[in-house]
Amino acid sequence: MEIPLIILGALFGLLFFYMIIERAVRDGINNSAIGQYLDEKHGVKKPQGDEDLYDDTFKGE
Repeated sequence: MEIPLIILGALFGLLFFYMIIERAVRDGINNSAIGQYLDEKHGVKKPQGDEDLYDDTFKGE
């Protein structure tokens, strides 16, 4: 009974750690001088998500 609780705690800890690191990196890049320069020069691109996974043109049929 103890091992599943340890595994579950480790998974939640990794998820929490990932969320903190991801937010810090994203905010750090967006607020840095290089990030602001690239934003001014190239603009903000729309983030790519899962929408193209469901596009019919990639099915190959």
